[in-house]
Amino acid sequence: MARSSRRWGSAGFFVLLGIALLLFTTDAVESIDPWTWFPGLFVLLGAWSLVASRGRNLTGPVLVIAVAGAFLLRNLNYLPDDFIGTWWPAVFVLLGLLILLNRGRRRRGHTASANGEFTSVSIFGGDSQHVGGTDFRGGDVVAIFGGPTIDLRDATAVDKPAVLEIVSVFGGAEIRVPEDWTVKAESVNIFGGLEDTRRNPGTADEPDLVVTGVSVFGGVELTD
Repeated sequence: MARSSRRWGSAGFFVLLGIALLLFTTDAVESIDPWTWFPGLFVLLGAWSLVASRGRNLTGPVLVIAVAGAFLLRNLNYLPDDFIGTWWPAVFVLLGLLILLNRGRRRRGHTASANGEFTSVSIFGGDSQHVGGTDFRGGDVVAIFGGPTIDLRDATAVDKPAVLEIVSVFGGAEIRVPEDWTVKAESVNIFGGLEDTRRNPGTADEPDLVVTGVSVFGGVELTD
């Protein structure tokens, strides 16, 4: 039932997107500049991803909604023209707050120990981490013009699924996971994507790992 709902949600999103674009390309709506409303498509994309993941994917959709929403409000003259140029550093503040919020959500119902979690930040550089243990719950990866490598092959998820939040902007992350793990992607991809290059990836109904977040001109590769 959940898979069917996601398929209907995806189909509905593209149907609405196509109808909106047709209204502009056929001049059915003559008094509206399509470029004014273009950021609204990304607001819808972020909202759809947030609903489709049932709130599990938080960082990616919220960032997309916040940034695209700011551009949309500026285009509609609800914000001054210099608002984005002045306040763009707030994106990093929002990113940090979302990382803290995700960490708190993962610890809910567990002890306060951080042994089952990790954080990797790569900005104009790289980072290599080996994460093991039998209490893995997830982590946060930020790659901005950087390329981290995270090795999870010795990790065991304590409560399936573990959630890995990845924010990749003009960067790429390599995630090494156990060959038999079933990995589910719930990330928002804008000119980016996630590729599973493992030879024999797991196919169980219940995922061992869920990858959330956002890729903007970036990518995530799963290897073994």
